[in-house]
Amino acid sequence: MNVSPGTSDTTGTQDTPSFADLGLPSPLLRELTRQGIAEPFEIQSATLPDALAGRDILARGRTGSGKTLAFGLAVLARSTGPRGTPRQPRALILVPTRELAQQVSQALAPYARSLGLRVATVVGGRSISAQARALRAGTEVVVATAGRLADLVERGECRLDGVAVTVLDEADQMANLGFLPQITALLDQVPPGAQHLLFSATLDRDVDALVDRYLTDPAVHEVHASAEALAATEHHLVEVDAAHKQAAVTEIAARGEQVLLFLETRDAVDRLTGHLLDHGVRAAALHGGRSQAQRSRTLEQFKAGQVTALVATNVAARGIHIDDLALVVNVDPPGHHKDYLHRGGRTARAGASGTVVTLVLPHQSRVVAQLLERAGITAQTGRRATATQGGSHRGSAIPPAR
Repeated sequence: MNVSPGTSDTTGTQDTPSFADLGLPSPLLRELTRQGIAEPFEIQSATLPDALAGRDILARGRTGSGKTLAFGLAVLARSTGPRGTPRQPRALILVPTRELAQQVSQALAPYARSLGLRVATVVGGRSISAQARALRAGTEVVVATAGRLADLVERGECRLDGVAVTVLDEADQMANLGFLPQITALLDQVPPGAQHLLFSATLDRDVDALVDRYLTDPAVHEVHASAEALAATEHHLVEVDAAHKQAAVTEIAARGEQVLLFLETRDAVDRLTGHLLDHGVRAAALHGGRSQAQRSRTLEQFKAGQVTALVATNVAARGIHIDDLALVVNVDPPGHHKDYLHRGGRTARAGASGTVVTLVLPHQSRVVAQLLERAGITAQTGRRATATQGGSHRGSAIPPAR
């Protein structure tokens, strides 16, 4: 990655200005007040002035740090003026998952309305005909996953030669999921002078390639988690043996508090969900094998408290925002430290506190220790006692509900 000396760097030591100090249009300021948002998060105050001034942005920030409004408010402010023409949006936000696309669209909707802007969501698993109609009707901002947008571009239902600003949100995840060829094919259709905002929780070689190819003299903002933010999440490793792992998971899920449980495969998710339902836990499964309608309904049930244990694959590690979700459990440890950070980022969001528990089988101890070291995480380690003959569990190392 070749970033010019003229870029800026944010380390989290500056005083936080108000939204009014950042140069946002008055309708957005009024809508922020209506939404009860009094002051910007650090990544918003760091990136908004440069983004509003038209600079390319390379931003790295912890998941849950307020990135959606950081790029979203800038995109909306930059999209005022001439309205989008049929099939020709003025701004493009690319995200890795359907859930995240829907969440970004929902988060930006009231602010877009305050400016008279239209936002269209373009994702797989939904009617492509309805999405094409929305594009034909004209929209200023498109929030999309790469695959579905590529389909619509190929059909002639969307042109990108009128796009003035683009956002790559969760760029590292898009690279990890193998979307780079689709992303570059789309961005190559955007005019050369367009503004590009790239947000990522982590930076690696693939993300660097995107930066070098598309960003010009970017303002660089790396917002480090504050000591308070780091302290807001407790990390626990609980050593279990294979024979008692399911009992440990059931004990956690049966407490009644909302918990997000991660496993590696769809089959494992379905098996655990069925087991929990059989034991009276209000559980539901979330993975890529479910239709988009099923996934959306499950998320709404979880947000509403109708489901207390959401059992998921990594498809849910990005794009889920549940207010006050206090507990994330890695039933299966993730294979990569980035996945650990993104799973854990579902809790302790926006200043709240939370707990991440990882169940570790004896043969996994060394690999998990290396994974946490790469993630920069220090975890408390305990051992869960085996079940007694009567079925109770003595000396559980599983942390109590917060």
